[in-house]
Amino acid sequence: MNTSAGNTYKQGLIYTAGSYLLWGILPLYWKMIENVSAEEILAHRIFWSFLFMLILLSLNKEWKNIIVASKRMIKQPLLFLSLVFSSLLISINWFVYIWSVNNEHMIEASLGYYINPLISVLLGMIFFKEKLNFWQKMSFGVAAIGVMIMTIHYGEIPWVALTLALSFGLYGLTKKLTKFSSTIGLTFETMVVTPIAVYYLWVIASQGKSEFLAFDVSTNLLLVGAGVATALPLLLFASGAQRIPLFMVGVLQYIAPTITLVIGIVVYKEPFTTIEMVTFTFIWSALILFTLSNSNYFKKVEVKRSRKNTIGM
Repeated sequence: MNTSAGNTYKQGLIYTAGSYLLWGILPLYWKMIENVSAEEILAHRIFWSFLFMLILLSLNKEWKNIIVASKRMIKQPLLFLSLVFSSLLISINWFVYIWSVNNEHMIEASLGYYINPLISVLLGMIFFKEKLNFWQKMSFGVAAIGVMIMTIHYGEIPWVALTLALSFGLYGLTKKLTKFSSTIGLTFETMVVTPIAVYYLWVIASQGKSEFLAFDVSTNLLLVGAGVATALPLLLFASGAQRIPLFMVGVLQYIAPTITLVIGIVVYKEPFTTIEMVTFTFIWSALILFTLSNSNYFKKVEVKRSRKNTIGM
């Protein structure tokens, strides 16, 4: 790896890890406005994120890049459709996450983001032909067993966890495919869904159901601040994800759910039963196995295993 490529890789690691750190502590933010419905929080998240991105574009003088990107999408309709798909995916992810945090499903939300690397691995294999060694495949299977244990025990699919994992995994894929800069991409993504958000806010305001400007200064400021709280980690993620392999994005992703899990158990006293412990143990074991799969020891074992299989053929 040359110096330039090495620096790019390091930047990708720092940006992506930073985004997951911020996402990990984000539940603390949403808990401060749990009196507001998830739908209204989502609408404000979208609207204020879009305004924040417009300000950021102006400060960075990137309007020419917006015009260039717009022309590119006009010439490539599939690129525009991919952007729309990306906007819908991240909106779904935002809503389910806010709902889960404010409805005492924080542990299941953390499970969703533990599952997410499985989705990233699959998408990397399918779309980018990323190769996995034997130990990485083993880690994939161990984590899948953990999810199945929880599903069988509760008799229903953990829809919160799977929705979060699928939506964000696919969102990560679209970021790799569109290849817009972080600011341009997020501006377009929020722009696509902002009209829907504005319409919803107008409807609930006209019905007198809006919490915004309802004489609670702290709530108002937190709803406005949701734009920065949303945009900052996404900008870091978008910048980082394009600089490192998709499987590494999946590995770093464990930072956020670990923080969220600790917050859910320690701060908000959500129940953590034996079944959850068994499930998470499988997934944590898979994480350790996946991480060690790139170590020299595991590489040597893999080489010996391959030679043995070759001789036995």
